[in-house]
Amino acid sequence: MDWVEVSIKTGAETVEIASNILYDAGAGGVVIEDHRDIVDLQHGDVNWDYVDEELLKQAVEDRVVVKGYLPHDTDLYNKIEEIRAKVADMGNYGLDAKDSAVVLADVHDEDWANNWKQYYKPTRVGVHIVIKPTWESYMPAGDDIVVELDPGMAFGTGTHESTMLCLELLESHMMADSSIIDVGCGSGVLSIAAAKLGAKKVLALDVDPVAVRVASENAKLNCVEDIVEVRKNDLLDGLDVQADIIIANIVADVIIRLLPQIPPRLKKPGLFIASGIIKERADDVKAAVESMRFIIEDVADAGEWVAFVCRR
Repeated sequence: MDWVEVSIKTGAETVEIASNILYDAGAGGVVIEDHRDIVDLQHGDVNWDYVDEELLKQAVEDRVVVKGYLPHDTDLYNKIEEIRAKVADMGNYGLDAKDSAVVLADVHDEDWANNWKQYYKPTRVGVHIVIKPTWESYMPAGDDIVVELDPGMAFGTGTHESTMLCLELLESHMMADSSIIDVGCGSGVLSIAAAKLGAKKVLALDVDPVAVRVASENAKLNCVEDIVEVRKNDLLDGLDVQADIIIANIVADVIIRLLPQIPPRLKKPGLFIASGIIKERADDVKAAVESMRFIIEDVADAGEWVAFVCRR
């Protein structure tokens, strides 16, 4: 089935009415695009690693767009005319409905959840690791370490630069029979790679229940479920275990917040591998790491991203 995207461009005080108009026409839900939300986030307490400047330019607009989707059926024309009439009528109720408009766009029915897979191919990372999507064929060389992966809705295809940095550093610094804690495991790609590189025990943690489910499924897919234990957990809160290596492929602010939790959970000598750090925040993370009396043993970068290997 094909669909029509109905966009009502309106003012802030008529957003709720515009939403109800679309609901009444049969939309199963609405999307509200309010550029002022960007301004609110920009001036909030969060320190953003990366902001799209184009979004900030759009944020000066005072228009709000409310979108809904209607099936392209025999009743569509009548629904559109009814929507237009109701939008035109909003100004009769003392509301600022000037410049309100209805814009239509055709949307072809596609398998949005799976179309991205055609661009996700087997990828070599480091010397021996190969990330292979489950739906792709690959003939491994004799010393390849193949990680089968279906990320589903969880973060972590293994091909993002920050993930690849982490995998390369793990491959070059991990000793056999190491114990690993993977903080923010996402799809489980780092945990599974660690297990296949020879780790004796891996604890994969994520606060997102979807990631916990996907990582567990991927561990089974790679036959390492006896090595990789997946838990729902916020960073290292409440843990009473120690590991030889702790990995965190997350953003700079979360790494800085995580750092005080690491010493009790990291054996001596032990390594902390931190990735997901945009270059503009590398000095902040470096200062925080050194304030915890870690020694930065190795630094790697790719594109806009930096990763550190820190020894305790």
